[in-house]
Amino acid sequence: MSKVIPGRFTAEVNEPFVVFLIGMRINMFFAFNKWVPTGMAMSPMLQSLYQNPDKGFLGGETFFYWRGVALIQYWRSFEDLERFAKNPGDSHLEAWQKFNRAIGDDGSVGIWHETYMIEPGKYEAIYGNMPVFGLAAATKHVPTMRRKKTG
Repeated sequence: MSKVIPGRFTAEVNEPFVVFLIGMRINMFFAFNKWVPTGMAMSPMLQSLYQNPDKGFLGGETFFYWRGVALIQYWRSFEDLERFAKNPGDSHLEAWQKFNRAIGDDGSVGIWHETYMIEPGKYEAIYGNMPVFGLAAATKHVPTMRRKKTG
């Protein structure tokens, strides 16, 4: 378990970056042969990205919810994300092709993603009494500057 750091912190990012949300939804619970391989496909991609920071992946977090799994990823640029997604030499394209062959439009498994391009100074990240987490783990974890109370 990660060490909790008492106090109030933020993430410091001085360059544009991308927040990429991606997930899988189990639509047919007993279709194990469809959703288990879909869920398992993410692990090799993440391992490759963590081992190759030059691809532009900064870091991320994984969350489980009632019907599936979601990841919040942080990328250096949209171009880096797109290059990874479309490069035949990277694991994403093969996983995407397998998903389309095995599931396609049969409705057993849902997939989704959202991409947000963020400019420096146009984000907020606050972590109170947390381990280094999220954007701060992917970039720079720094103490917040508290405003002095007036009046």
